[in-house]
Amino acid sequence: ITVSISQHAEIERRADELTFIQIEEAILNGQVIEKYPDTGIGESCLIVGFSEAVPIHAVCGWRGEHLVMITVYIPGLPKFIDPWTRGV
Repeated sequence: ITVSISQHAEIERRADELTFIQIEEAILNGQVIEKYPDTGIGESCLIVGFSEAVPIHAVCGWRGEHLVMITVYIPGLPKFIDPWTRGV
């Protein structure tokens, strides 16, 4: 599988000081908690996983046989009450 990271995901990764190893661990051990329909560039989904005790969200989508990491971040208030539950 070929994986790439969008410019937006790279900015968010750096802002939350996440390493690629942490992200890989979270995705490989994570679960899909939201699915997003095709918005013109393909379907995507929100994955929640953990690297040690750090919760990580990754929005990923397939572009043919290529996996694109659209964004990645540590979830928190106000958008998320906990790693699985959206806030107001």
